Amino acid sequence: MAALPAEGWRAIVAALANDTARAVYAEFVTAGASPTLDALSPSRARHVREALTRSGLLSVDGADLRVVPDVFARALVANPVRPRPQGVERFLGPDGRITAYPADRSVRAELLAHVAARAFPDDRVLSEREVNEQLAAFTDDVAVLRRHLVDHGELARTRSGSEYARP
Repeated sequence: MAALPAEGWRAIVAALANDTARAVYAEFVTAGASPTLDALSPSRARHVREALTRSGLLSVDGADLRVVPDVFARALVANPVRPRPQGVERFLGPDGRITAYPADRSVRAELLAHVAARAFPDDRVLSEREVNEQLAAFTDDVAVLRRHLVDHGELARTRSGSEYARP
């Protein structure tokens, strides 16, 4: 069994992106041999052979080339598809920072409630500077996030505008 290359599926796609290599591979899959490969110049045939074996699509068996039957299954196992994030997680990067604000107002409200619960877990009254320090963990533009939190009722501003608290 040929080893799957370190690049995994990328090497497979790169090999199959070449029209000649793809035609040669198709011939090996359907007929077990390739008239196209035999008709190529020696240097071109060597290049195609190397691309197909390097990708793991074909293996060398003595002087013969053979199709590696499980190459696609192994590539999928080696590079599993990651599930798409759901809910507010769609708008957060791996570090928990906001990557985008949802256009839908109800989804934006969910995101802001999520942020507020993590940034302000208790009912303390905070100065604007303290609020900004907490929000810096979620975004570089703390003023916009703070404004969204106030507009959506997740943060209340005192009359003087100098302090904030969870309502």
